[in-house]
Amino acid sequence: MLGAGVAGTLHARGDQVVVLQRRPSQVAADLGLAEFLADLTEADVLREAATGAEAVIHLAARVGVVGSAAEFQATNVHGTRTVLAAARHGGARRFVFISSPSVAHVGSALAGADAGPADPRRAKSHYSRTKAQAELDVLAADTPGFATISIRPHLMWGPGDAQLVGRIVERARSGRLALVGGGRALIDTTYVDNAVEAVVAALDRAEVGHGEAFVVSNGEPRTVAELFERICAAAGEVPPHRSVPRPVAWAGGAVAEAVWRVARRTDDPPMTRFLAGQLATAHWFDQRRVREVLGWAPRVSLDQGVARLAQGFTGP
Repeated sequence: MLGAGVAGTLHARGDQVVVLQRRPSQVAADLGLAEFLADLTEADVLREAATGAEAVIHLAARVGVVGSAAEFQATNVHGTRTVLAAARHGGARRFVFISSPSVAHVGSALAGADAGPADPRRAKSHYSRTKAQAELDVLAADTPGFATISIRPHLMWGPGDAQLVGRIVERARSGRLALVGGGRALIDTTYVDNAVEAVVAALDRAEVGHGEAFVVSNGEPRTVAELFERICAAAGEVPPHRSVPRPVAWAGGAVAEAVWRVARRTDDPPMTRFLAGQLATAHWFDQRRVREVLGWAPRVSLDQGVARLAQGFTGP
């Protein structure tokens, strides 16, 4: 969702865009973009795709909780190093890395926090640990003539979102959606159009914000309960009325992870220890630095985003 939005925005303003992913993309077909098919281990293809590039935006990652530490390491750490090498070999002068606020979230509440340094030793999941190491590698590669910058969109959502919105709606429909700790934790989110524009701003101002990581969000913290209620209402579903204590959710997540691991399932379990912590702990961020450095501010408010989400479910 983010990659398609960024590619479409750059193409619309007249940039020549090349995309690379494992499978053919609809945005490449619709816009007639040059397209390479490969995964992040195929260094030769990555080099070919990056040849002559002015800038590289790296959005690919292994996400979720399913998979071994080695699998996450191969894609998120070694894959990022391969993309960095390809970008430098191709002559790029700017490199934008899409990261996650979880790289610096060690489990305690974050209220008006700044981005904070990525910390792979204390991050709470294979995904977070490997993304943290990848971000450190990217920012360490910042040198004169090769500006690197990291953008951490916080809980991105929008019409067509199969991750945050899709999972909430699916569980609401099946009666399996519940709050953790009463849903009182205050969190911030990012409407997808705002995230797209933040990434483009990072591309354009990489030389200004080089060597830094920035969390981007709508800057409108709400409780988890309110966000669930509004997303369910947009989809025409009943919001959750059940709540479980955080320790119970955490224990249930640990059991679910173990079951999924033994069964070698490839889908995500309904609860994980990391998710239990996220749903029960405040995490919202100070946006002043990112807005100052990147000259960016969210254009689509939470209310406007929810209205667009509802329209996406009901049609024009």
